[in-house]
Amino acid sequence: MYDNIILKQRKTTMKYNKNNMVSCRERGRKVKGYYLAVDIGASSGRHMLAHMEDGRLCLEEVYRFQNGMKEIDGALCWDFDRLFSEIKQGMRRCGELGKVPVSMGVDTWGVDFVLLDKEDRVLGPCVGYRDKRTRGMDKKVEAVISQEMLYKRTGIQKQVYNTIYQLQAIKEEHPEYLRAAETLLMTPDYFHFLLTGAKCAEYTIATTGQLVNAVTNDWDTELLDMLGFPKKIFQEISMPGTLAGHLAEEVRREVGFDCKVVLPASHDTGSAVLAVPAGEEDVLYISSGTWSLMGVERDAPDCSEKSMRSGFTNEGGYAHRYRYLRNIMGLWMIQSVRKELAPELGYAQICKEAAGAKIRSLVDCNDGSFLAPESMTEAVQDFCRKTGQQVPETLAELAAVIYHSLARCYADTLGFMEEMTGKHYGTIYVVGGGSSADYLNELTAVYTGRKVSAGPAEATAIGNIAVQMLGDGVFEDLAQARRCIRESFGIKQYNPDGRKV
Repeated sequence: MYDNIILKQRKTTMKYNKNNMVSCRERGRKVKGYYLAVDIGASSGRHMLAHMEDGRLCLEEVYRFQNGMKEIDGALCWDFDRLFSEIKQGMRRCGELGKVPVSMGVDTWGVDFVLLDKEDRVLGPCVGYRDKRTRGMDKKVEAVISQEMLYKRTGIQKQVYNTIYQLQAIKEEHPEYLRAAETLLMTPDYFHFLLTGAKCAEYTIATTGQLVNAVTNDWDTELLDMLGFPKKIFQEISMPGTLAGHLAEEVRREVGFDCKVVLPASHDTGSAVLAVPAGEEDVLYISSGTWSLMGVERDAPDCSEKSMRSGFTNEGGYAHRYRYLRNIMGLWMIQSVRKELAPELGYAQICKEAAGAKIRSLVDCNDGSFLAPESMTEAVQDFCRKTGQQVPETLAELAAVIYHSLARCYADTLGFMEEMTGKHYGTIYVVGGGSSADYLNELTAVYTGRKVSAGPAEATAIGNIAVQMLGDGVFEDLAQARRCIRESFGIKQYNPDGRKV
């Protein structure tokens, strides 16, 4: 059926500046206040400034930098020292532009953390979630508590890279780190600490580690005791919107100004979900980036065994909402293939070439072979070969396989989601970088048979800023913030036949 659908790449009707950001002219007016989101992903980071103008939220990218894990002594590690230098460099850029923010906040990916000793020095290398150290650690944890009981307590889907398994790996391989540790800080909490000197544990990022009780919304101290993790290292949990403090004196000197540091929903998906431009109706979203997180917002968690068997997780959201979702491998696959075969090509061109490919092989995007392969190209080819399908050879064919497979995975997840919630979702809201991938959005509409609303692309930064603005009284509530987002950014619509409206 798909061969009969003409999938063409179309130019967006949104107004973009050279950085693909929605541009508002300040027209010489005095801006009432700027708000800064530092949004750091697995492959890059960006500083996004926002202000209000004529009732619209205006967004500007002022600084961008690269990120990625590097192998150090056989382990895949983050360079947090360099990342903090990049954070400060982007802040200096704000000052140079004369756009000093009222407040700022940092969001990142989930599950990773640092351990600090009594003098606040980092213990050991900053190992990342794709490292192999957690292999077999699930069995160690399950010897203490069953997977079913762990899910019942935390509501978090088992992923071998979760904080709980990383801590178990440290306990097995470097118990001296745990003995010397005085503080555990998740990645964005660590950057907020470096900025202010305050040690906070923001709620949304804390829940990603599988150590927060889904009922109490606090660290599960009984679970920590069972696993032998020292309770003293876990900080009091704070909600998004909490004021962490002002910039420390040394940081003020380096960047040239002072501002408030406000905890956003510091898990990037938590911020992205805040920016879903929907009304009050039941909303099904896909936060589409390196990972695809497909889910709904709920007032209560579902920690049932059926939910666990269906692969859903209950991550913390703004105002104690729950992000009931499935983790899907996402654009990591296409990012990796591009890096291997054609790093000079833009994603729009890759989408265009994929749309012309005739191959219809499919892979399981959640298969473990795609988590951190030496070659994503070979991993996709091997999966197709082993399952008796046509093996993709060109970049266009590889991209087509990945895009079709993602869309098929979205359709499968939609079916499970409607079964678990007992609700029908007529529209799928795609936010994040993947919302700019026309071909993937068209395929998603085709495979799911639902309308697709795509945008905003910078949802994580927008959600980060929305929390700051809510705390500063710019918006009365989240509903007003989402209305503003919907009216401020060009949202693309796709019909189930694949045509863009």
